[in-house]
Amino acid sequence: MDVSRFVLSDVHGHLGDLRSVLRSADLLGPGDRWTGGAAELWVLGDLLDRGPDGVGVIDLLRDLQGQAPGQVNVLLGNHEVLALGAHAWPRGRFHGSWTVNGGRAVDQQHLDDDRLTWLRSLPAMARVGDFLLVHSDTDGYGRWGRSIEEVNVSVAKALSSGAEQQVWDLWAGLCRRYEFARRDGARRARRMLATYGGECLVHGHTVVGSLLDIPSAEVTDPLLYAGDRVLAVDGGRYDGGPLLLVRLG
Repeated sequence: MDVSRFVLSDVHGHLGDLRSVLRSADLLGPGDRWTGGAAELWVLGDLLDRGPDGVGVIDLLRDLQGQAPGQVNVLLGNHEVLALGAHAWPRGRFHGSWTVNGGRAVDQQHLDDDRLTWLRSLPAMARVGDFLLVHSDTDGYGRWGRSIEEVNVSVAKALSSGAEQQVWDLWAGLCRRYEFARRDGARRARRMLATYGGECLVHGHTVVGSLLDIPSAEVTDPLLYAGDRVLAVDGGRYDGGPLLLVRLG
């Protein structure tokens, strides 16, 4: 039996929108109960900052993971790294980046040890069937390993290192974007897929509107580009666009 797989990204604290799109796909029912049966949900990072309730988004997804083990999956985005860095070094350079990138004090205030441990555990990359899932539209993941497992181990080590520079380098690497929208983007995508597997790379991070040069409010669908090898799914919710829930396959 084929399993329905859904992907979304860059919720940025918009808990109400997250609930709405999950309910529209019959994945979420009354009382925030998982109603998706055997379906899978993949969230490609950037859960918090910019919007009203990033910790609420974290808590809902963690609760759904408990209800549907192995079916609700979350990847690490650059804003998770930013939040961890700002929490660990509140007077360092992370604080300035956190401030200008929509950091919200209420999120930081509620990042207790349990939530921080969960954030540090998030993988940076996954493969689901023919799809390679990442947060950022960059081929720079190669600096962290030549396999999905190597990348995730390296990222986890950096996050748990207690070294500000290592975490900063991770943040900076995940901030890279537009690398598959360049003239050689299709070649970059094919090379990355050959390394990690899959036929199509799926990312958030860079909003569809910026790739199309249109306002986010005009975005209605994800964007397949780079020779049909890359799928952008961030509708730009924080920028007035939709929170896109995309069915894979």
